[in-house]
Amino acid sequence: MTDPAAVAAQANLKKVRTRHFQSAKENGIKITGLTSYDQLSAAIFDKAGIDFLLVGDSAGNNVLGFDTTLPVTIDELIPLTRAVAGAVSRAFVVADMPFGSYESGPEEALHTAFRFMKETHAHAVKLEGGARSAEQIRRIVSAGIPVMAHIGFTPQSEHGLGGHIIQGRGEGLQQLLADAHAVEDAGAFSVVLEMVPASAAAQVTRELRIPTIGVGAGPDVDGQLMVWTDWAGFTTGRIPKFVKQYANLSGILSDAVDAYRADVANGAYPAPEHNYE
Repeated sequence: MTDPAAVAAQANLKKVRTRHFQSAKENGIKITGLTSYDQLSAAIFDKAGIDFLLVGDSAGNNVLGFDTTLPVTIDELIPLTRAVAGAVSRAFVVADMPFGSYESGPEEALHTAFRFMKETHAHAVKLEGGARSAEQIRRIVSAGIPVMAHIGFTPQSEHGLGGHIIQGRGEGLQQLLADAHAVEDAGAFSVVLEMVPASAAAQVTRELRIPTIGVGAGPDVDGQLMVWTDWAGFTTGRIPKFVKQYANLSGILSDAVDAYRADVANGAYPAPEHNYE
């Protein structure tokens, strides 16, 4: 049962820490997360009380113009992460480790994590993979760096998985559970479950001590994470089934651009009040 006093305390945190993720799970408080790639959106989300911001490699699709997350590099994510970390006062900032920056082994993973922590002032790193990434997680955590794990559908492995395929169905549930326990045992402070059946996500959440963060994983997880450009209606093209759109920023911006172009064309802008003497 949710403790009202705990809910109020969580909402009034001056700064979210890893221990607050665990406290939220223990007290039945839902954790809120959004992606962010710039200081303007980060400041808005921070002020609104979002618990954590992920500077995701989804920047590849939403900032850098790539079709997938695979081409994104450390050097491209570092300035974005630095901008987000510098804009928040309460939210916990997680840096996403891109494809090719940790798969070779624990030492490469640690080197990548060091770069993000030193060059961006992020508070944690995230990497994909369950049992196959357990040693990387263990090495990073042993150096004092918090790790958010990511299992289920892992976008960096989309070609190996055969595309955007729901994970954890049927016999796949046992692999999902094994991956979940592997990252918990390795020391991850939380784990993202992406594109898995709600019943499977619920079972993982019951079995783990650490919080689960859902991305298309149903309601029975400890928190939710969404790509902000999806729910805000800022993304063009296919929107995942699990996304609820809360705004239509693309339409608002399009209308504003049309009005600006028309004002310039007909001489309505700049008006006298916009001019210097």
